[in-house]
Amino acid sequence: MIELFPAIDLIGGKVVRLREGAFDRKTEYAEDPLLLAKRYAAQGFRNLHLVDLDGARSGKPQHLDVLKAVTHNTSLRVDFGGGLRSEEAIEQAFAAGVWKINIGSVAIKKPALLRHWMMTFGQERFIAAVDVKNGKPATNGWQEEAETTWQETIKSLADMGIVYLSVTAILRDGNMQGADLALYRQIRKAFPTLRLIASGGISSVDEIEELEKIGVWGVILGKALLEGQIKSENLEKFL
Repeated sequence: MIELFPAIDLIGGKVVRLREGAFDRKTEYAEDPLLLAKRYAAQGFRNLHLVDLDGARSGKPQHLDVLKAVTHNTSLRVDFGGGLRSEEAIEQAFAAGVWKINIGSVAIKKPALLRHWMMTFGQERFIAAVDVKNGKPATNGWQEEAETTWQETIKSLADMGIVYLSVTAILRDGNMQGADLALYRQIRKAFPTLRLIASGGISSVDEIEELEKIGVWGVILGKALLEGQIKSENLEKFL
């Protein structure tokens, strides 16, 4: 059964959604992040994708308090990302109760450091986040473009022993225009052993079913779930 991850993205302690990763194209929502997490748990979701966008930009996590509040007050398994670029930050996230840690910039720029963390804390505690724009991974809150292709990046991560891989199609993110199914088919064909998590533009139950057929392990649901285009009652067979 495919795993569903409602997403909560944070700027200044508030729930936001960005369009195509652009910080100047954000929508702010009134709901408190902890109350939203509790609502998702009450609807039957098991997982939560919590993103510290301030941390992603600054290089240091800024919302560990929200992470701790969610892990201590809900049953959700939380994966957390944004600004986790030092061992101290990793330890703080684990101390706050995180289930898995999303590593983006470090995975692409300093893979040896990620390898060290995997050996220290466990391979399965990390999700390598390869967020793709124009065929290349983007880093530092999607503000910079890597020199390697996504294929080269994923191959090096797979060779290193990464188990979980999250791939966001950035130009679809926040647009509700549909998942990049062709991209995920390519990744599944090239790297069939990775547990692939799809993100970006997923806007219908039919797309989730199609991603499951492709063999995707998990799906991140952002704006479409938050704004009701995908309704939780239509997801019961996945929960």
